[in-house]
Amino acid sequence: MVDRVRLRDLAFLAEETPEAPQHNATIEIFDPGDDQLDHARLVELICDRIAFVPRYRQRLQSVPGHLANPVWVDDEKFDVGFHVRRSALPRPGTSAQLLELVSRIVSRPLDRTRPLWEMYFVEGLEGGKVALLYKTHQALVDGVHTLDLGQLLLDPKPEPRELDPDDWSPRRSPNPAQLLTHAVRENLTDPASLLDTVRTGSRALARTADRRSQRARSFMSAATGRRPKSGGVLAGPLSQQRRIVAVQTQLVDYRRIRDAHGGTINDVILATITGALRAWLMTRAESLGGLRQVRALVPVSVIDEELEATSLGSQIAPHFVDLPVGEPSAVVRLHQVSYSFQAHKDTGRSVAANRIAGIAGFAPTTFHAIGSRLAAAELRRGYQISVTNVPGPQAPLYAAGARMLASYPVPPLLPGHPLAIGVTSYDGGVYYGITADRDWIPDADLLGVCLREAIDELLDLSSATRQRAPRGRRGPTPKR
Repeated sequence: MVDRVRLRDLAFLAEETPEAPQHNATIEIFDPGDDQLDHARLVELICDRIAFVPRYRQRLQSVPGHLANPVWVDDEKFDVGFHVRRSALPRPGTSAQLLELVSRIVSRPLDRTRPLWEMYFVEGLEGGKVALLYKTHQALVDGVHTLDLGQLLLDPKPEPRELDPDDWSPRRSPNPAQLLTHAVRENLTDPASLLDTVRTGSRALARTADRRSQRARSFMSAATGRRPKSGGVLAGPLSQQRRIVAVQTQLVDYRRIRDAHGGTINDVILATITGALRAWLMTRAESLGGLRQVRALVPVSVIDEELEATSLGSQIAPHFVDLPVGEPSAVVRLHQVSYSFQAHKDTGRSVAANRIAGIAGFAPTTFHAIGSRLAAAELRRGYQISVTNVPGPQAPLYAAGARMLASYPVPPLLPGHPLAIGVTSYDGGVYYGITADRDWIPDADLLGVCLREAIDELLDLSSATRQRAPRGRRGPTPKR
């Protein structure tokens, strides 16, 4: 029995282009302690845990004549040293230098002849810190059959968990004749399999025609010197290069704002992003240009039996919210965002943030991967930006005894969407990861500055609200 690539996963492979590589990434910063975490120890840790995610030792193999979707097969030449790479910054490496390195790495597509993931161990950071950069294809992590490897490497205590030795040996890959036989048999006996094959072929033809049309438009634009039309800075063509921005804030600040104005931490984070987008757009030549709202896709956790089940205990559904960037009042923006999410809460399907944060391991890496898959599936719904906010554990986690200090998501960009934002809360911090197209949005660093200013603005207003409140008056009941 062959392990055939599902149609949904195949779409991420088929729609990938050099301008839109379909992989997620995560940056994690560690204090290595007394040299507890080095490259050799990381390789050893991965070898101990990779048995829990068999897909990470499998590669794609196509079927002759494309009579069926490709299959997953064990990589008989699997080399963990190829996938876990060592890099270094000139000491003492700054955050800006690290982000520049990350920007270059995430701009490159993964090698499809090998298992679809890479990890980089980056040394030389200031203060003796080290960084891990995970890079995993969206076709690999679906949250159903495969979790993100990053979820499995971290432990709640400095002492790593003791696991049974992994005695894995690759299964022999089927030869072309066997693949062809399986494909013909499935097409004859399984109508669903035949339908998938037909759909795959039809989509391939449509994508080929679309790419040729795009190339023709690009050629004409270059020949005439005209810039392609777009819907503003939040919509435009992608280049093959990315710019990554990381912003660290404190969870206690969001709690103070929530306690002063009501709502949830998620509402405050989205209001902060709204304020940052407003300030950033106003610094640009086009200003707001009459733009009053930015349509955002925000994946949310729900309990819904009609949706595909995940191994994380909930389903993920799209929630569309109009971020009121045209509203000058930060408090009004917060209330408008809270109102948008109230309908979702009233359905009774929503999953509490503390439940998500309590999932074993470091689940945010898997949730971000699922959120990116959802954003790609909903691309035709007409949103302008995707924002994936995932609450993580509020206690320290460790890799090979080294304490993780920070975790920044690096979401992928989708065609026509040159900006995406991911947010992870962990151990008292809230970490923003901004992915921007380097050519279309050269001032992405400024958006990071605007994020800090937006949270400061809400904090100042919250302090003023508390000072005006009568003595003895109790604030809103805190919510996560």
